Amino acid sequence: MAAMTDVTDPSSVAMESATEKIIILPGHSADLTSVTFQIQKEDHTLGNSLRYVIMKNPEVEFCGYSIPHPSEAKMNFRIQTAPSTTAVDVLRKGLDDLIDLCDAVTEKFTEQLPRDTSTTMEVDG
Repeated sequence: MAAMTDVTDPSSVAMESATEKIIILPGHSADLTSVTFQIQKEDHTLGNSLRYVIMKNPEVEFCGYSIPHPSEAKMNFRIQTAPSTTAVDVLRKGLDDLIDLCDAVTEKFTEQLPRDTSTTMEVDG
């Protein structure tokens, strides 16, 4: 995961400053417990997976995403947390946890691949 910049001005913070992949939209709470992020060039594949992982965090009160319009490559991702943490920290942890999950699935798949190469599926036709 790319390093996120320090939160000095939350309304204009870019987590991946070079490309502004993730930005915080205006209208967030002052303590950053309720934030809408806009993630560029992502869709339901990341949105649903990330929402699932983040909702497993007990400090998360709400997490959801929307694609504002199918012709725009943008995803709005909303996180609301308990006062003990921030939505920025939860997003970071969620992305890290999702990467770990994908790595574990890839590892298990790769382990099984050599064993299953002789097995073929037959389709009745």
